[in-house]
Amino acid sequence: MEERVVRFRATTILAVLGITIAVAILLQVVWIARQVLVWILIALFLTLALNPAVDWFQRHGVARRGMATGLTFILALGAIAGLGALFIPTLVSEVNGFVQALPGYVEQVSNRQGRLGFLESKYQVTERVRDAVKSGGASSLLGFTGTALAITKGILTAIIATVTIVFMTLFMLLEGPAWMERFYRLLPTRSQERWRGIGHQIYRTVGGYVTGNLFISIIAGVTSTLVLLALRVPYAVALGLLVAILDLIPLAGAMIAALIVVTVGFLHSVTAGIVLLIFFVLYQQIENHVIQPIVYSRTVQLSPLTILISVLIGAHLAGVLGALAAIPVAGTVQVLLAAWLEDRRERRPQL
Repeated sequence: MEERVVRFRATTILAVLGITIAVAILLQVVWIARQVLVWILIALFLTLALNPAVDWFQRHGVARRGMATGLTFILALGAIAGLGALFIPTLVSEVNGFVQALPGYVEQVSNRQGRLGFLESKYQVTERVRDAVKSGGASSLLGFTGTALAITKGILTAIIATVTIVFMTLFMLLEGPAWMERFYRLLPTRSQERWRGIGHQIYRTVGGYVTGNLFISIIAGVTSTLVLLALRVPYAVALGLLVAILDLIPLAGAMIAALIVVTVGFLHSVTAGIVLLIFFVLYQQIENHVIQPIVYSRTVQLSPLTILISVLIGAHLAGVLGALAAIPVAGTVQVLLAAWLEDRRERRPQL
């Protein structure tokens, strides 16, 4: 049997090595700049949520995009300021109330009394805290700990991130269409119109999902707040805001929010806990089977199984942000795949 020898050209080997090194460098850069990439992703989501308003202004008499973007930004900031004026005083009052009530909670735990007494009788929380303080030494009592430094760093990072995301969103709204037009002009003339159509479909898919998800979260937060206020559960506004934020996370977010709120409800009273449990069970059924299908059917047009698989993969790869981005990414892949299949069908009779 003749032995077969496979030879590779030096240029092929060098090309493979070059591609491998380039991919490794790219992954390293992505890992180093992951925080900035997260900011870019958040700014992109906000841009897609605000861009329909910019387009609406341009269709109704505001010809210049800069002016339309400015009006949209002013209205968005005004809405945030209005919500802040409405909720922040109540939120501050509730936080102060919690701080004032905290010594009473600590006393209940220490004396094994009240609804929180089981923490000491079953888990010896007081002893654990005392041991932790002793092991931390004087630096722990004075606050010079790694945790304190980490919290300070986290606050500064959050401020920088907020300012950066706001400006990136503004620039994306202003220059986004121009960037896309430059991209289309790089393509062959015969395929530019086709890729404009694909880009428009992707924009409708992702933008519709972002806007719809925000709308669903607002509904969840408002209804939860109203129920909490009706039951006179403390910290109702803060808990409702928490529900709205966590509801942005597909599938798992609403469950986590319900668990937290129901726990607080049971600490307030057994009746409140039972009512909140029933409310969240019913609301999740309505959201999962009525609200979300309506939104997703008009935007990403994905089956429930595809949504579930996408969210699980996204959450495993990139945590919360991966879960948030999973559905629009899946919708984008679906648009590209449909366009590729249509192009193949059009080319087949010509072969």
